[in-house]
Amino acid sequence: MADLVALFTSIGLSEQKAKETLKNEQLSSALRDAITQAQKLLGSKEVDKAIGNLLYSMASRLRDLRRLTYLTDYIVKRKINTELQLAAALDFVKSHPEDPLDKKAFETACGVGVVVTSEQIEDVVELTIRKHKEQLLAERYRFNMGLLIGEARAALKWADGKILKNEVDLQVLHLLGPKTEEDLEKKPKADKAKPAEKEKKEETVESVNDVKMGKSLMEQLRGEALKFHKPGENYKTEGYVVTPNTMKLLKQHLELTGGQVRTRFPPEPNGILHIGHAKAINFNFGYAKANNGICFLRYDDTNPEKEEEKYFTAIRDMVEWLGYKPYAITHASDNCQRGHAYVCHQRSEELKGHNVPPSPWRDRPVEESIVLFERMKKGLFAEGDATLRMKMIMEDGKMDPVAYRIKYTPHHRTGDTWCIYPTYDYTHCLCDSIEHITHSLCTKEFQSRRSSYFWLCNALDLYCPVQWEYGRLNLTYTVVSKRKIIKLVETGAVRDWDDPRLFTLTALRRRGFPSEAINNFCARVGVTVAQTTTEPHMLEACVRDVLNETAPRAMAVLEPLKVTITNLAADAQTEIRVPDFPADENKGSHVVPFSKTIFIEQSDFREVMEKGYKRLTPEQPVGLRHAGYVISVQRVIKDDSGKVVELEVTCTSSNSAEKPKAFIHWVCEPLQCEVRLYERLFLHKNPEDSSEVPNGFLSDINPNSLQVIENALIDRSLSKAKVFDKFQFERVGYFSLDPDSTADKLVFNRTVTLREDPGKI
Repeated sequence: MADLVALFTSIGLSEQKAKETLKNEQLSSALRDAITQAQKLLGSKEVDKAIGNLLYSMASRLRDLRRLTYLTDYIVKRKINTELQLAAALDFVKSHPEDPLDKKAFETACGVGVVVTSEQIEDVVELTIRKHKEQLLAERYRFNMGLLIGEARAALKWADGKILKNEVDLQVLHLLGPKTEEDLEKKPKADKAKPAEKEKKEETVESVNDVKMGKSLMEQLRGEALKFHKPGENYKTEGYVVTPNTMKLLKQHLELTGGQVRTRFPPEPNGILHIGHAKAINFNFGYAKANNGICFLRYDDTNPEKEEEKYFTAIRDMVEWLGYKPYAITHASDNCQRGHAYVCHQRSEELKGHNVPPSPWRDRPVEESIVLFERMKKGLFAEGDATLRMKMIMEDGKMDPVAYRIKYTPHHRTGDTWCIYPTYDYTHCLCDSIEHITHSLCTKEFQSRRSSYFWLCNALDLYCPVQWEYGRLNLTYTVVSKRKIIKLVETGAVRDWDDPRLFTLTALRRRGFPSEAINNFCARVGVTVAQTTTEPHMLEACVRDVLNETAPRAMAVLEPLKVTITNLAADAQTEIRVPDFPADENKGSHVVPFSKTIFIEQSDFREVMEKGYKRLTPEQPVGLRHAGYVISVQRVIKDDSGKVVELEVTCTSSNSAEKPKAFIHWVCEPLQCEVRLYERLFLHKNPEDSSEVPNGFLSDINPNSLQVIENALIDRSLSKAKVFDKFQFERVGYFSLDPDSTADKLVFNRTVTLREDPGKI
């Protein structure tokens, strides 16, 4: 063990970090092999810290250890020099498991050999600043400098992030000169900002979709219904901290916003939104809409290890799918500030719990903490060796929450420009303040963060919004944890985040749940402060309510039984007009053929008559829906195993005096399709409850949660259906066209059955 500690510290790891690494057998083995190979390639036991950091990062993140030697060679030969290149290399080997690797494609993907000169950086930054010069001169240091860095980074993907940022800072300083007192105070210029705000507000209110939410939800969210403070009257809220500068800041806030309600929806872009987020979306966007305000979509993107571009896109798609258009899309990573804090060297495990003793570095001189924080920013500490902590005590008694921590992981937007990232406790209230949010609506678990929220805004003498908490929305028979959904995907229990058995919003959309139904469900649950756990059937009832009014009818047969009408000529064919909505024939119709051969459901025929059975038997005729005919069995044809494979029948007009006891659906000259029937993914109500499911949620998977019918039949009117189009298959259920559909074969997902109890259909 001592030898390995010495080996790991030789590449720049602290002794404590080296000992922690030894606790992970796979990591320590991979790191040992990488260092040993590096020493051989270098012909020396001396491995400099830059190479050492990359070797450690590679060993800790590489899953396919076959590629360890390959990547180590590129790192040691300095063909891969940055974390950004390494991240690209790891992505490439992950997506290319085949041997051998395509060297040219690999090097292109990782920027190997690409040299970005300081002159190129200077030229690109100059062009970027010239593009925004007018706005920069108007807004000065209030301008979002992250925009300049982001645009320059997009033009020079492999540029050194620190050099690029320094060049931006230098050219901005050259253009604007040193910061004035007015710049440092960050006072908004009301005469310039106010008209712009008004224009944006009017544009946004007009563009927000008119979501068909239940009126009750809008009543819950409008005006006095919620006992929220009015904009600018934050100080009337219980617990709000008033400082000598509060009233002046609130006055400036009102001048800037014109007294409008401002909310924000701040998801982390590290997974797909789920049904609980639907309540948060409706609450935040709905409250703003109900009170003629605006709502920001703000990505809480300060944890680069878990964030991916696909999640950013999916989040925005789901917000817009539910019927909302953000006033603006912002990113927490655009705002990095420093407050009253100290640099601490306690490890993460020492900071856990509520009875943690004060840090031995709590009274460190401010000047010393400033120097150390600068060293953190420059990447002179290893991950976990230092944090910036706020000097305060939270409501729950926990001391000094972390404000900044070190992470040597490229950020999806800023690359490796930063190696320190703020925490939720530090970022959230400051972003709310910068965006002049009036009502910061959070779920109940954030209630204990109120004190840090107020403290930090006041410590920095900034406008302080009010945080309000409401109860989360939970459903039984499901899990929504991102970590657990990933396990479901990795074990093959579900296909992906949008598997229709899950309750992510993408999964619900794929299954065919209308966005209106989800909004109506949130209305029915209500904007309560209490934690809510609801049965899925309540959501499904909302789905049926919407689809009953919006899903056109069609006929489909899931388990076909051939029926030959003997008293029709072989070439006889007519067209039957079928209403899309039988209750209101003015809403349209479609045409289906009717000829000598049709198909019915196997379950709609029984060879032996049973009491209470009202469908087709040799003794009992039935009507054909929409066709105007009654069929009577003349002959039952079976295969060698005795299974009924065909019926020969005669048909007569249904206008005769004796009405049939039932009408069944049918198809003629149909299309073949695949149908997927879904049941609950889990067997127990609470799959995460160890007392209910002692072996864990993965042991509770319902083996019958998915049934695939490959040879179902549908009428030809559905041949032009588009993905996510929804239909009611008469007497069968509600269905939606799945994205797996092709020109040759359509695939339909059963959204819900026609009634809550499928046995009563």
